[in-house]
Formats: sequence, structure tokens, C-alpha cells
Amino acid sequence: MIDKELHLALINRALSKGGEYADVFVEHRRHTSLVLEDRKLEKITNGTDYGTGIRLIARGKTSYAFSNDITKESLLRAAAEVSRAAEDGTLPPVMDLKTRVPAVDFPLKYPPEDIPVERKISLVRDAEIAARSFDDRIKQVTVIYRDSLQRVQIATSDGFLSEDERVYTTFIIQVVAAQEDIIQTAYESAGGLCGFELFEDNDLEMLSLKAAKRALMMLSARKAPGGRMPAVISSNAGGTMIHEAIGHGLEADLSQQGLSVFSNKSGARVASSLISVIDDATLPGKRGSFRFDDEGTPSQRTVLVEHGILKSYMYDKLSAMKDSASATGNGRRESYQHRPIPRMTNTFISQGSTPAEQILRFTEKGLFVEKMGGGQVNTVTGDFVFDVQEGYLIEKGRLGDPVRGATLTGNGPQILQLIDMVGDDLGFSIGTCGKDAQGVPVTDAMPTLRIPEIIVGGACK
Repeated sequence: MIDKELHLALINRALSKGGEYADVFVEHRRHTSLVLEDRKLEKITNGTDYGTGIRLIARGKTSYAFSNDITKESLLRAAAEVSRAAEDGTLPPVMDLKTRVPAVDFPLKYPPEDIPVERKISLVRDAEIAARSFDDRIKQVTVIYRDSLQRVQIATSDGFLSEDERVYTTFIIQVVAAQEDIIQTAYESAGGLCGFELFEDNDLEMLSLKAAKRALMMLSARKAPGGRMPAVISSNAGGTMIHEAIGHGLEADLSQQGLSVFSNKSGARVASSLISVIDDATLPGKRGSFRFDDEGTPSQRTVLVEHGILKSYMYDKLSAMKDSASATGNGRRESYQHRPIPRMTNTFISQGSTPAEQILRFTEKGLFVEKMGGGQVNTVTGDFVFDVQEGYLIEKGRLGDPVRGATLTGNGPQILQLIDMVGDDLGFSIGTCGKDAQGVPVTDAMPTLRIPEIIVGGACK
């Protein structure tokens, strides 16, 4: 970390030739990663990274420089370099920085750095044994453990200094099962803005067995039928759909560039009246939470869609300046080597009022999605496709046979308009969201809901 005087010097040097805004981002990160595969501990990494990024916004464009040499001379040279982007004269110097106090806090119970690496190794070995010993058709098990401590300090030309400490702990298990010429893969994960207490709240043996059982079940599952049909998506499915179908499209930079199907739709109906979409970085323990974003803006809860009406986009400072709006605490970056851009945090569809179990009972036939796989979306058109990792036929309001190879294909705005039942439950899933060649930790969530008609990709009839 660097002192307030140097922060002020860097901001004023960056603004020495003009501009609208400047900031300094300082990061110090420690991380540990373990990968166990085929009974072997394939990789143990433990390292530290640190550096500083300096940004100038001038005439609506960003000039950015970064360095892992945090000496005063090196950083002043970087600040002078970004100042060259401005050509509109000098500005009054920034005289002081007021330290911001976070509105939320996230107490840490067991810092991962205090846990011996031997205990972490034992954790991944036990998880691997639980999955592999379940059935001899389990052919491969990969277990990944990660923890990181990220300390950040952000000084801004509007006179604020913000500091945050973020501890992330993550567990992932992937299981491959095979029988004759059929191979199926399943995975489970747990993680968040938390320490080793993650493993008090999550039973790793249960997660390992859950992945193993899913992979085995899919070996004997019939091929999914294709065609148009109703789909009930469980809250256990993970939030891939909300993340891809609407989340990225509500990031302000994409909207402003005309690269979103939701461009210029503020105040318009974009979903069923049953749908409200929230982005909230203040949720305790969630992987997308923080005290301040990577521009020093306090974390907040932002209502994006309220009962189907688009209320707000997700703004960083640059996109907010362009729309004469306020930043929503969505300015995020992968590290000091990256400029901040609008990104999701913890994004979810709010719970509805229908008991979740009734949604299945009220659906005569179709596809029940218990767990979603990966997905992709064209933000310009809203067209998406998602893989279904675990799915079942719905027969007379009950779960029927499991099916494999199903995909869901549709158009985000159209599907959101069609949703006719929203459950009273809410299920979260973790991820790392990629955009503009940088990834940030996120959480997505949704309740159980029903889409009365969607294209299911599967076997031809």
C-alpha cells in the first residue's frame, strides 16, 4: 500500500494536462491453489502479486498505465504518461483525500492463511476418495482448492480514499464416469467471500457424492427429446440463465455501444411482471460481494428490473459520466493490470410467491432442469443457448426419466416475457465471469420458474 501524499501526487500528475477524472488503484494479492487429479497432487502454487494502476478519463476516453514497480519515481512516470491523453489545460490540484468508511462489513472467521497447507491437502484428498470409491465406473476425479487474500486501495480525484480486504475461498470437484462407449461428466462447487469457514457450511463428502451420483445417473439416462415444450428450471440449476440472458445486456458499456438488446430500453417492459432482477454486492459471504468496487464506489443493491420494467443499468464511473448517471458500484477489474469496466456482482431474479413444488405439479409435461451447464449469449440480439447438465422429463406433474444431451435455446427478452410462474425459493451458484479478456468473481441466483414454451435441443423424433 502507498501513503496518502503519494496518492495525491499521482492524481495531480495524471491531471496535470487536464481531463475529467483520475484514480489510482493499488493491489496486493496472496493466493494458494491445489489441484488433485487421478490420485496425484498435480499442482501446488502459492504466490504474491502486487502493483498499481493509474487511470485518466479525458474526453470520454480512458488512458491507463500500470506497474509492479511501486517506487515513487516509477509511479510518477506512469502518471505523467497517462496525462498525455489530455489536451485541455491544467486543473486545480486535489488537496486532500477523505477516507471512506464502508457501509457493510464481512467478518472473517478462519483466515485461510492461518490454515496449514497439510490440512488443505487432506481436504482435497478426502473429497477425491469419497467420489472415486463410490462406484468403479468413476474413472477420473479432479479436485481444486483455491484461496486468496486481496487488499486494495483506491484514491480518486473526487477526493476519496477507499480500502478493502477481500478473502475468497473456493472448492470445485469434477467427476468423469464411463460405461462402455458412454462418458458423462458432473461437477459441484462451493465458494464465496469467506475463509475456511466455507467448509463448516458445506459438507465436502456430500458435494463429492452428489457429483458422482449425477455422472453415474447420466450414463443410463435416455437422450433428451427435441422440440418446443414447457421447461421448469429449478432454483438448484444455478443462475447461468439470468447471468447470460439479461445480466450482460444490462452492463452500461454494452448498452451505450448498441451491443445490447436492452439498449435504450430504460423504463420499458423487458420481462414478465413476475420478474424483478437485482444486482447486490452487499450480500454476506457471496462471491461477488465487496465493501467497495474497484473504483472506490461503495457496494450497493441495485434494482435493474422491477416487475418487468427496466429501471437501471450497471454503471462504472466512465459509463455513468456518459449517461449523466451515478455509478452503481459495478466498476470491477481482474487486477491492477486491467482497467475497470461495468461488471455484475451478485445478480439474481427475486423470489416469487408460488410454492416451488407447485410449479412442477402444475406442469403436465415438459423438461425439468435440475442443474444447468455452461451457456453463451449474443448480447446484441439476446439469443442464447444453455447446456443442461441434469434434466428430467415431466410427466403428469411429476419427475419422469432422467435425460442427457439437452440444451435450451431461445431469445432472452422473449423468454423473460413468457415466464408465467416464479417460485418462493432462491438458489445461488458461483462463477468467474469473463469479459474483455478479464475475469471477476460473481454469484448468480434464481428461484424455481416456468417457461411455458422453449426450444429444447435433443434427439430428433
